[in-house]
Amino acid sequence: MDALRVDIACSLRSFVLEVDLEVGSETIALVGPSGAGKTTVLRAIAGLISPDRGRISLGDDVWFDSGDGTDRSPEQRSVGLVFQEYALFPHMTVEANVAFGGRRRVHELLDAFGIATLAHVRPSELSGGERQRVALARALARDPAVLLLDEPLGALDAHTRARVRAELRQLLEQLALPSVVVTHDFQDATALARHVGVIVEGKLVQMGPPTELVSAPASSFVADFTGGNLVPGSARATGDGLTEIVLEDGTRVFSTDPGQGHVGVVVYPWEVTVARTAPLDSAQNHVRAEIATIVPIANRVRVRVGPLTAEITAASAERLELRPGEVVVASFKASGTRLVPLA
Repeated sequence: MDALRVDIACSLRSFVLEVDLEVGSETIALVGPSGAGKTTVLRAIAGLISPDRGRISLGDDVWFDSGDGTDRSPEQRSVGLVFQEYALFPHMTVEANVAFGGRRRVHELLDAFGIATLAHVRPSELSGGERQRVALARALARDPAVLLLDEPLGALDAHTRARVRAELRQLLEQLALPSVVVTHDFQDATALARHVGVIVEGKLVQMGPPTELVSAPASSFVADFTGGNLVPGSARATGDGLTEIVLEDGTRVFSTDPGQGHVGVVVYPWEVTVARTAPLDSAQNHVRAEIATIVPIANRVRVRVGPLTAEITAASAERLELRPGEVVVASFKASGTRLVPLA
């Protein structure tokens, strides 16, 4: 399978988007805040916009090269594109929408996606998950060598999203095409892609497996985006292999990461325990504060303690009889405390 190679620069409103990436027979996800340039990358690959400079190729087939003036039209690029809102033609049936992508495989794709019984139905009569299947079938009707998906789960409700996410992951694994998914949701990215790239103001600040982004975030944005608590403080080395950080309220915590000066303390909710008093265990860090909120999530409970969110089991929360306004101690280990520089 040929690899997709993208090395481009595009001038956007307030910054220049610069991306250099290679995608083999796998799915990568591009995540980041709105307006960071994620969708522009997809549009450039698909040929819907022309970068200011750079090169886009699939194996030896060059789609764009600012050096020699090559700029293939969208029809000349072997790309299947699924738009954020699916962009189905409302006046066409499901069958006609899929046939718009290519007529040869229509019935095969309708069967494969479980929408054959909907062939003569119009998009307005479909559920969110059904519309997504139609959009994917239309994109694949072109027999593309590259698949691009812009917020493929963004239009779904929470209940449908979890089910369709699992279906989409299985489909992408079966296709084994160079695929790029754009999303603002880290959970979607980790479920769909082997590697995740974080784009902030046009720059690819980190690319790696989801576990790497969590365990070693390259910036405060990556730490916050992946769900970590991010608390500012002032750091100094203690001389015994630890770094001491004084938080804004005067609380002192420790990390095994090196750091100096103004830093962000990063600790993930599942690394934080909650107790009435500081526990006698290996955790060196203890933050004593009032409970601000208690939010149940399935069989877990998220407890906001001062500047930290802890995620504990529902059984633990019930045993502790936690209530908002009560003072508790949030504890976490120095080895689970990451440090990132702050501007």
